[in-house]
Amino acid sequence: MSARRIIAHLDCDAFYVSVELLRRPELIGKPVVVAGHGPRAVVTTASYEARRFGVGSASPAAQARRLCPQAIFVAPDFEAYRAKSREVWDLVRERLRVVSQAGLDEGYTDVTEVEKPLRVLRELVAEVRDRAGITISVGVGPNRLIAKVASDLEKPQGFVAMGREEACRRLAGSSPRIIPGIGPKTVERLAAMGLTTIGALQRAEPGPLAARFGERHGRDLLARAHFHGSDVVATESGPAKSRSSETTFDADVADPVALEAALAELAGQLCAGLQRKQVRGRTIAIKVRLDDWTTVTRARTLPAAVNDAATVTAVAIALLRAYAPARPVRLLGVRVAAFEVEGANPAEAEAEAGAEPDRSPQLMLPLGSRASVS
Repeated sequence: MSARRIIAHLDCDAFYVSVELLRRPELIGKPVVVAGHGPRAVVTTASYEARRFGVGSASPAAQARRLCPQAIFVAPDFEAYRAKSREVWDLVRERLRVVSQAGLDEGYTDVTEVEKPLRVLRELVAEVRDRAGITISVGVGPNRLIAKVASDLEKPQGFVAMGREEACRRLAGSSPRIIPGIGPKTVERLAAMGLTTIGALQRAEPGPLAARFGERHGRDLLARAHFHGSDVVATESGPAKSRSSETTFDADVADPVALEAALAELAGQLCAGLQRKQVRGRTIAIKVRLDDWTTVTRARTLPAAVNDAATVTAVAIALLRAYAPARPVRLLGVRVAAFEVEGANPAEAEAEAGAEPDRSPQLMLPLGSRASVS
């Protein structure tokens, strides 16, 4: 086995919009925004034509209308998105053995042992485009971090491969914001220290970073600036103790309604996968990372195992409301664990979820009830 891994990040271009354009080709080339209705609706995603006006995911739909008055708004259809996602990732798994799906529209694969991996990836992209109608941007590198950054560099339909040394050199003049895990608030604090580029952050002394961000976060910032990251892509074929879905927002989100809407979407994605795998879990957990990098997890164990989106959404939202984030949120996630293991007690299940047990009053929720995100 090769000592140096070859990791690829596959990212569907403007996925929700792309699904809508397959159904409404007359909208191709126009600014399209997928968002719910109502004064508190948020943008799910936007076409590249709309993004040029500053419209981004998780931003208020009302703001998107102000930024791009000519935009065409389409209500989200998550059942259609899940169906198309299954089609895309089934095609990916037909060609590649080690695949870890990170959401409806993105995932990682380890192609180290694949003969002519770049050619295989290009053929895969062409096949998904021709058979499913979805374009994919690909980033290839020795670890997941580089692969993720590379897949964003030339969107849409990008294909970028680079090593760690090349990433350090090529991206030295870029903002640290392009690196996953470095959000806008951190970028502002780095800029206050005179560290406005990745190259400047690479040359930063550990001491001042630790004093400003804390020792752990300071070390992490330096490691990310030098593009060190995990090269492990866990195959999905073996039994799992838990499954999760999470998202890092384009901009930190403080609006509770937007956060709850995002949780509902994540729960829907997660439960679609659980139902596909025919597994249920008793423990539901959330993960919240604030703009200052504080990360909090909360969990609740139910009397019976579930995998329906309504129940998981309702419990996740109850956990979020009980926590009530005091600062804007940069990352949000939901997890289901304790997969129908006989004899497991609640404390063990919560530990398995990797979360701090939630001590708030239990939510008495009948199975199959609908979750509200209003």
